[in-house]
Amino acid sequence: MSFGWAYVDCGTSGGGQAAGPTGSVQFLTGANSTSGSASLLYHTSAYGGYTASTLVMTGTLVVDGIISASHYHIENVTEIDSSGSTYFGNSDNDLHSRTGSLVVIDEANNKILSASTTTEAVHVRGLNVLYEPVTGTSVTASAPSYILGVQNTSNVEILIPSASIYGSGSLLLVKDEVIRVGTNIRLSASSGYTIDGSSFYILTGTLPAISLYSNGANWFVF
Repeated sequence: MSFGWAYVDCGTSGGGQAAGPTGSVQFLTGANSTSGSASLLYHTSAYGGYTASTLVMTGTLVVDGIISASHYHIENVTEIDSSGSTYFGNSDNDLHSRTGSLVVIDEANNKILSASTTTEAVHVRGLNVLYEPVTGTSVTASAPSYILGVQNTSNVEILIPSASIYGSGSLLLVKDEVIRVGTNIRLSASSGYTIDGSSFYILTGTLPAISLYSNGANWFVF
């Protein structure tokens, strides 16, 4: 069996010697020559305000592909321009918090939604709330339903959940959508709660409606 041979020159005359500051990531600078830069450093141990095993780059990064990470911490974002849809979170208990005002516009620059930290007011171009039809004779309103449309012509009883379940400031609207003769709609407050100080409220007449709000403790008509 025969073996070949190789000549390795580790001296300066043969090139191939790494250069750059300690911790710098090497890149090709010429034929058989690499170097590093203080703008791209890998710290194997804690350094300054960085934890161990941290890659630090100073400058601009251009990625043509996908970035996948378990955690992002981004500062001073001036513009996010992305085609297609984006998604945040993957479970109901995720919380996405931001500081500052928010504005949502369409392609024609129409303001669709805005929330101002200066005025503490929310502006919406249009409002589409949760509607729930009432087809039975005995039902329980379920949060976060906002409009209950009664479609049964018989006597109907609607149990209004506790004001604390809906929460302070919540609104609930009940509207009769059919012509009824000799029947009514009864709103019953859950045990321990009231509607304008009463345990129930009865709607009669032709196509009546009622609006309620919660203060977190009880319901009130407005």
